[in-house]
Amino acid sequence: MHAWVLDGGFGTEHLRWTKCEIPVPAAGQILVRLHAVSVNYRDVLIVEGSYNPRLSMPRILGSDGAGEVIAVGPDVDRFRVGDRVIGCFMQKWADGPLTDTAARSTLGADRDGTFAQYVLLEQAGAVPLPEDWDYASAATLPCAALTAWNALISGECRPGKTVLLLGTGGVSIFGLQLAKAMGARVLLLSGQEHKRERAAQLGADATANYHTVPEWDRWVREQTEGQGADIVLEVGGAGTLERSLRAVRRGGYIALIGVLAGRGTIDPMPILMKAVRLQGIFVGSRKMFEDMLVFLQQHRLRPVIDRRFPLPELPAALEAMRRGIHFGKIVLDIIPGVPG
Repeated sequence: MHAWVLDGGFGTEHLRWTKCEIPVPAAGQILVRLHAVSVNYRDVLIVEGSYNPRLSMPRILGSDGAGEVIAVGPDVDRFRVGDRVIGCFMQKWADGPLTDTAARSTLGADRDGTFAQYVLLEQAGAVPLPEDWDYASAATLPCAALTAWNALISGECRPGKTVLLLGTGGVSIFGLQLAKAMGARVLLLSGQEHKRERAAQLGADATANYHTVPEWDRWVREQTEGQGADIVLEVGGAGTLERSLRAVRRGGYIALIGVLAGRGTIDPMPILMKAVRLQGIFVGSRKMFEDMLVFLQQHRLRPVIDRRFPLPELPAALEAMRRGIHFGKIVLDIIPGVPG
């Protein structure tokens, strides 16, 4: 098989399209022939070396993918050859609170991932792909969609709540779709007018351009009669968290998800004085994934796929992700028998 392998150091110059042995499933594992995978900003950070400077190499990158089971190891009873499946971001987080073991079982970092023609999964680290879903749509779900779902469920999103979204990447657009389906009001920020228009078409109740409205926390309070947002999906990190703390209502909830706007130091006083609940969201468990799939089916929701590349063109997809020119998700299609 062919796979994208990071080896010998960080940077795109160390990312190679390499011929590898097709892995053999051990006890409790399944071998999946991938049909589609998707890209996350995490993949950019891993290649740059800022996600995990101690990353074990060589490593096949990628965390999200969907395909069909072509072989099973001993003791596998959840899947059979021919089943269509979606891999879970964490291979050892079935349910319950996040543990050290679960957190250290991520695809594309702790173990070989999905930017390949085949991937090994734990049978407990996959979910059945619904019959009416195509592989490309399913491949967008494991990281971005589940992160947004976990954040909104943890924030008790429901009718009457106001949700603030920063940007129009995968997590934010899934957050928009899910929050609207949950009955919430959605405020969204974007630095590009055409993206604001697309977000409004998807149901965003109000949008603002953070370039022309740099003090967007004031805009949020204006939109909420001075109260602030109930829930904030914070994907910027330290670069935007201070303003998010001004934008959230007293006693509100901030889901800390990403570091798109960089890292730095934060004054914790507003968290204390406003009694804000600030929670890190590290994707989610298989049980959360299964619950989300039921919700997506019930509400007939489908992901927004902005761009598609063949798998051998991963560097171009990563550059599109790095530059933030996408709206929603970027998918890589895996063409059978074409190594590139």
